[in-house]
Amino acid sequence: MLFAKPGKENTAATVELAIAAAKKQGISTLVVASNSGWSAEHLLPYVQDFHIVVIGQVSGFRGPGTTAMPKEKRDELREAGLSVYHTSHVLSGVERSLSSRFQGVYPVEIIAHTLRMFSQGVKVCVEISTMALDGDMIEEGQDIIALAGTGGGLDTAVLLRPAHAQRILETKIHEILCKPYLQ
Repeated sequence: MLFAKPGKENTAATVELAIAAAKKQGISTLVVASNSGWSAEHLLPYVQDFHIVVIGQVSGFRGPGTTAMPKEKRDELREAGLSVYHTSHVLSGVERSLSSRFQGVYPVEIIAHTLRMFSQGVKVCVEISTMALDGDMIEEGQDIIALAGTGGGLDTAVLLRPAHAQRILETKIHEILCKPYLQ
């Protein structure tokens, strides 16, 4: 599926495509990017059928001591049966600090920009899958479906087998289920 444009309005269709593909392929784990919790809430109806991992934006991203997803929302999602995890962004993190200070380009940023050639959501799907694997939230060697978006909501779903950060180039992208058309 190729959406006409990126954005939040594609969230319901992205979830439907991801769930249908998961059922067809026998995938038991979904990993979803959700900064505020809004995108994660769209997967609540499926919590009995799938292991759902929510990867939230790293604490401090918008300023020291800040977290985009309020503690109350994290608690609510966990209470509903979702796993919620926050950690450093694997495709920026420390390297962004170096490139900002020294005005250079570093290998991890090249990977991130290359994945953005497909879409922002494809980059985030690879990133959150690696973060979930590194955080022991999903099993190694397992195919999963990752869901992400562009600026808010969901517009991308990818069937992939993530690798740990130290072996990220071993990640296998099997299928891009949906993404927005890039202008």
